Amino acid sequence: MGRLIDGDWRADVSNEVWADLDHEETNFRGEIGTADPERYHFYVSWACPWAHGTLLTRALLGLEDAIDVSVVDPHRQDDGWEFTPGKGGCTPDRIHRSDYLHEVYTAADSEYTGRVSVPVLWDEEAGTVVNEESDEIMRTLAANFGGEGGPGNGINLYPEGRREEVNDAIEELYGPVNRGVYRAGFAETQADYEDAVADVFDALDHWEDVLSDRHFLLGDLALADLRLFATLVRFDAVYYAHFKVNRRRIVDYPNLWGFVRDVYGLPGVAETVNLDHIKEHYYRNHTDINPVGFVPIGPDVDFTEPNDREELPGEIPGLLAGRA
Repeated sequence: MGRLIDGDWRADVSNEVWADLDHEETNFRGEIGTADPERYHFYVSWACPWAHGTLLTRALLGLEDAIDVSVVDPHRQDDGWEFTPGKGGCTPDRIHRSDYLHEVYTAADSEYTGRVSVPVLWDEEAGTVVNEESDEIMRTLAANFGGEGGPGNGINLYPEGRREEVNDAIEELYGPVNRGVYRAGFAETQADYEDAVADVFDALDHWEDVLSDRHFLLGDLALADLRLFATLVRFDAVYYAHFKVNRRRIVDYPNLWGFVRDVYGLPGVAETVNLDHIKEHYYRNHTDINPVGFVPIGPDVDFTEPNDREELPGEIPGLLAGRA
């Protein structure tokens, strides 16, 4: 799907790292500066679960008006992520007026070599990419702009006294769940596929049990919940069929399905879920898996279906009146 080499876009060089299914080291790993969200801009895809985590953080912190976003087309072609503002749910590049996301990277570094991915956090004051590592963006947003006295709405998704616990939960989710569905979908042998599927469902069974007596993974809402939600909200529409992770659907898990509806019902979350973009991205981009490129009509998933988990313990730390 292309890659930048010394600032030149090379459509013939892979941008993917499925060989070992691990994160490629990113080049932009800066820290967010002062607690002034209006200097920052997001480049995202509604389809990407990694970008979704940053959008969820932005929404729950109440920073939608402060941090603007540019949204790429979900169908990534030879020139990479593209800005197609005439398409529903897409926008122009609101900072540079670029046609392609790789031009944003070369605006930051004219000789950049590496992947071109979402999310991207752009610093308008410094005129460069701050960071493109989603977990780091989520943590720094929550740490700098969340909690009492911050420029957001007071919600604290990354409490100082629980950060190690939150980080451990994110790490525990990453391999078997967030990345596990990709290991299954892009497996090159039957044995690798079966091992990946087993890992996914062993983990889902574990978190199903954890969520039997609480709203959220650690009791109170935290960044780890957003990581799990971003995978589960895509599961039945994409991973179950497209990646063949099909032992069970999320709607077949009473507590995981309840958790998805719990998070979906939080302020601003529904606006971050675009199933049309999600399905188009996976079913049209992965031609090795779905060579015809047809996008399925279903399934019909109602994330607003009534839930019966109201009495379970779990809070949204720092939630202020008017956002609930």
